[in-house]
Amino acid sequence: MRVEPLRGWRHVDVTTRRTKVDFARQARDLVDVHYPRAERITLVMDNLNTHRMSSLYEACPPAEARRLIAKIEVVHTPKHGSWLNMAECELSAMERQAIGGRVADQPTLRKCAATWESDRNGKFNRIDWQFRTDDARIKLRRLYPQISAT
Repeated sequence: MRVEPLRGWRHVDVTTRRTKVDFARQARDLVDVHYPRAERITLVMDNLNTHRMSSLYEACPPAEARRLIAKIEVVHTPKHGSWLNMAECELSAMERQAIGGRVADQPTLRKCAATWESDRNGKFNRIDWQFRTDDARIKLRRLYPQISAT
């Protein structure tokens, strides 16, 4: 799942597994197809083992991997904060709105995902992120150091 929250755009790829090659293909697609004129693309991702720039070196020739990496800036969500990941929120919305349970096969899932993506993108459903610093301090307090003022 790739999401651009303020534009109201998302793209779903249905693959057999989530491999380093799949990640490299999606990175190349972002750089060359969706944002060819961008100087820098910021990716906010979870800590899945394939979500590493080193995956590009395993899936592409070195020069191609370097070219892609030069355009991509990576920001990882906290390890226990998948609810902060907008792509995860969109996957949840897709599950509720279009899938609703087990799907018989990959072509059916692809069709459901494409229909949902087209409908959601057509409505320009933007993500109005409401998470603020004060909320973060409450929700993530166990991650912040405790300072005693004695």
